[in-house]
Amino acid sequence: MASSKAKTVKEYLVDLPPDRRAAIEAVRRTILKSLDAQYEEGMLYGMIGYFVPHSVYPAGYHCDPTKPVMYAAVASQKNHMAIYLMCLCGSPEHEAWFRKEWAKTGKKLDMGKSCVRFKKIEDLALEVIGKAVARVPAKKYIAHYEAVLNRPAAKGKKG
Repeated sequence: MASSKAKTVKEYLVDLPPDRRAAIEAVRRTILKSLDAQYEEGMLYGMIGYFVPHSVYPAGYHCDPTKPVMYAAVASQKNHMAIYLMCLCGSPEHEAWFRKEWAKTGKKLDMGKSCVRFKKIEDLALEVIGKAVARVPAKKYIAHYEAVLNRPAAKGKKG
């Protein structure tokens, strides 16, 4: 599935094949149950997104201030489904915690920088995903986001 044109989460879910809908809904329930109240759910970048709304962080996303700052997302891609946990990006401590907790479950982790890919719901450690989401409330996430934005750029080699 390419980036969805759905305008609402309900439309997005209705467009999915039944097996993927069930998996995405299970992940969605886990995220919603664990999410800090200051985050909101909606469609963002063609996915179901969880974000810090402008009412909480008026500056918005630094690359496009008209968009809120994304915290997490779940999507059905062409060859897999994915959970994007932006709270793991740029946080070696949180990522190390996540990998350690996942390893304890005995499930194989297929992960990029913030993306956990899966083919079926049984591939996921939903409890670990829920804990990862719950560990970073919106205020803490925005503080980290701003710290990363204000970090001096790495100096390249001269030559």
